[in-house]
Amino acid sequence: MSAMGRPWVGRALLATGLMMLAPSVQAETLRIACSALGEQRTLCEDGVRAWAEQSGHDVELVAIPNSATERLGLYQQLLSAGADDIDVLQIDVVWPGLLAEHLVDLGPALGDAAGDHLPVLIENNTVDGRLVALPWFIDAGLLYYRADLLEKHGRAVPATWAALTDTAAAIQAAERADGAGDLWGYVWQGRAYEGLTCNALEWVASHGGGTLVAPDGAITLETPAAAAALDRAAGWVGTISPPGVLNHAEEDARGLFQSGRAVFMRNWPYAWALAQSDDSPVRGKVGVAPLPAGPDGAPAATLGGAQLAVSKHSAHVEAAVDLVRHLTGAAEQKRRAIVGSFNPSRPALYADPEVLEAVPFLADMRAVLDAAVARPSTVTGARYNQVSTAFFNGVHGVLSGQSDGAAGVAAIAARVQRIKRGGW
Repeated sequence: MSAMGRPWVGRALLATGLMMLAPSVQAETLRIACSALGEQRTLCEDGVRAWAEQSGHDVELVAIPNSATERLGLYQQLLSAGADDIDVLQIDVVWPGLLAEHLVDLGPALGDAAGDHLPVLIENNTVDGRLVALPWFIDAGLLYYRADLLEKHGRAVPATWAALTDTAAAIQAAERADGAGDLWGYVWQGRAYEGLTCNALEWVASHGGGTLVAPDGAITLETPAAAAALDRAAGWVGTISPPGVLNHAEEDARGLFQSGRAVFMRNWPYAWALAQSDDSPVRGKVGVAPLPAGPDGAPAATLGGAQLAVSKHSAHVEAAVDLVRHLTGAAEQKRRAIVGSFNPSRPALYADPEVLEAVPFLADMRAVLDAAVARPSTVTGARYNQVSTAFFNGVHGVLSGQSDGAAGVAAIAARVQRIKRGGW
């Protein structure tokens, strides 16, 4: 792979850098924005390279921000300007409605092939009758745990948040007394960004606190159960979770857990393959389970995942659609599941013996996905980013001690109500 890049004219991406993935055999060159993180980026590179060698086209990978919030802002800036800087975009599961007017309708090119994906994802990606993105992988929040430490201390995998809090505190105290002074009980995503929206929706839903915004548009957050959920999470900070958790995203949490410095972790399925890698200090010591339930609720996992879309401003629409078709195809999704533990969007792969041998927990993952909690992006439409920002900033205020849960949910509800009055 060459490190060469072509001259770059888009000011918004001037400093991101590019990588050429295939020797030029045709004048047509595509640019794809995908997978900012290390292993994810490598998997994307490999998939893109295979398509480039097969098609004869060149492909450049565009570096994008790790933060989903920053990435969305960048996409909106470029697409609103009509820039053709990026042909294929990796977009979050909650972005199709936000970006639809700038994306190509993939339906005519795919025909019945879209039916090979989970219907809920195709429905999610269809805006006003237009299929504006194809599912690349699907996510739901999971609980990772140190199976060896639970066994050592005679503890069961916690089924409730109360049990997790107690188990994390007990093992943390015992291990620190035994010399592991930097061990924490539970790590998660507490930075004020979209990842905190995902974590907090899981806390609230699992406590029976409902959703932030109901499908009919009603703002439902201001409940005692939602306040109790946030108060519980705030109590973790500095006790079973490091104070720095308030600035943690996915990779920060994974870094602590995979280095052996945490008992439990909330993260997405991609972390499984990395925890089992040859150089992982916790290889063979990790288990995966559904996230815990609250006192009167049920387990809840936020629906996540990535889609691939084609910019309508692209000068290479036909080739870009073909690249998306390849990257979301059965063979590529199977490879990504086996190598990187990314959940396929194709139901057939959940029964594939080779996939299940590599990622055993996928056998139970369909049940988690079927009960996943969707973020309120459909009902809030173009206002979703504002709603989510109001939510994660308000939650972060509770976690950092600026307010308690009751005051926090009241303030969030008021902010969201003001956004609603502007129309969504």
